[in-house]
Amino acid sequence: MKLLRYGEFGQEKPGILDAGGLIRDLSGIVEDIAGKALGRESLSRIKGLDLEALPLVKGQPRIGAPVGVVPKFLGIGLNYRDHAEETGMPIPEIPIVFAKASSCVSGPYDPVLAPKGFERMDFEVELAVVIGTRAKNVAKADALSFVAGYAICNDVSERSLQVGGPGEWIKAKSHDSFGPLGPWLVTTEEIPDPQRLDLTLDLNGARMQTGLTSTMIFGVAELVSYISKYMTLVPGDVITTGTPPGVGMARKPRVFLKPGDELRLTVSGLGEQRLKVVAED
Repeated sequence: MKLLRYGEFGQEKPGILDAGGLIRDLSGIVEDIAGKALGRESLSRIKGLDLEALPLVKGQPRIGAPVGVVPKFLGIGLNYRDHAEETGMPIPEIPIVFAKASSCVSGPYDPVLAPKGFERMDFEVELAVVIGTRAKNVAKADALSFVAGYAICNDVSERSLQVGGPGEWIKAKSHDSFGPLGPWLVTTEEIPDPQRLDLTLDLNGARMQTGLTSTMIFGVAELVSYISKYMTLVPGDVITTGTPPGVGMARKPRVFLKPGDELRLTVSGLGEQRLKVVAED
């Protein structure tokens, strides 16, 4: 299933794509794509619906982030060997876990804001994992059963705050709009193996990043299991799993985002994001 949220920012309604790619309204079934709605019982109920009987959403509404409430937004640093190598950093022996403020979550076509003083904004196409069931001390072998689904994430980062500056990743990665998610939350039955997905990112029509989730140092199941040992994961938590090589800061010459730039991100089976960088007022 491809679950989504549509409508103006802060007023989004839950929806689902039907077989023809049209949006059907789920408001009569769940209040939002959040919390208990992400659990196994709720997803099973939605899967059993006759989508043609649901109200058709007309027009072209704004598509918001596919998860309504993100209690924790966690990232994984240097999780692709070739990305770690291009940055000159050592290969991690255990997952590098950091946080993004959940207030940075935005939709897949919303503008990416470039505030004054941010001159080293970078892009990172990533596979995001959305937790559906409370997970604490789960085994790697069982970890994927706690996942509701997957989405595209752009882990936008201001490198001056991360590298050569304060070194505080949460500030570098948490400005408003620095966490585009979606367009959809694709449930796990459509993505049986999250380690067999292609990722791409184009900047102004030029390919910047190409990757395979099979080359992650720590796979999705290992990450969910590992993190659940240190904190309880709850429905709606998002883990964005790291980026393949090609980021702007590692290029020669470096390439950083500026107002007017356009980004296109894809992950196999998860749709695409189209984002434009705009100067923040």
